[in-house]
Amino acid sequence: MITNRRLVIKYFADTGAAIYERNRALCHPRARLEQCPDFYKQLVAALHQRPRIYSVDTFVHWYKSAFTDRLCPSTLTVYRDIDNGRLALNNVDLPMKLRRRVKQSGNAHSRLNKKVLGPSIENRPSSIEERIEIGHWEGNLVKGKKVEDEHALMTLTERKTRFEIILKLPKFHADTCLHGLETILADYGAEHFKSITFDNGSEFAQLANISGTEIYYDHPYSP
Repeated sequence: MITNRRLVIKYFADTGAAIYERNRALCHPRARLEQCPDFYKQLVAALHQRPRIYSVDTFVHWYKSAFTDRLCPSTLTVYRDIDNGRLALNNVDLPMKLRRRVKQSGNAHSRLNKKVLGPSIENRPSSIEERIEIGHWEGNLVKGKKVEDEHALMTLTERKTRFEIILKLPKFHADTCLHGLETILADYGAEHFKSITFDNGSEFAQLANISGTEIYYDHPYSP
């Protein structure tokens, strides 16, 4: 005996809502911690290293330039992960955090388009980061009042030995900084300065023209 059967489909709101919530939970984008396991593994190791070479910010820049095909979180994301206890790090393990100010959208254009004064630190040979050989220096300027006609100190620190040279400048105009660096190279011998890296401050604008050493500039707004 054959009985006709009819399929009846009923919708249950509670069941439908539960299925929706389950599917929604499975489809959300994964956190950077899940997407970048190699980055976070190397970061933790680098920040626990003593003496420490990297800050969070400089490690992010290094990783982006070294692994251009890999996903890399921003510095702000890394700090958020540390603050939330997601890494084997805490704030006492870190160099002092950069003070970051949220700027209005009207300032974003000038920030993104700040002029790069010369060869970028990204073009600096990776061997310099390893501090294997002597002769690679970091340059900086120590200022008092933010008045260009005030005295300043030009400092050069050798990356491997931490030997430091300090030269007093009568002011921190670009031409004065150029003359100061030329004086140091002449006094100590340019052969001892294979490379020098400065920040992207306007007072260093003329240093890319100097001869006898390779000059590199840090990323804009990353002193």
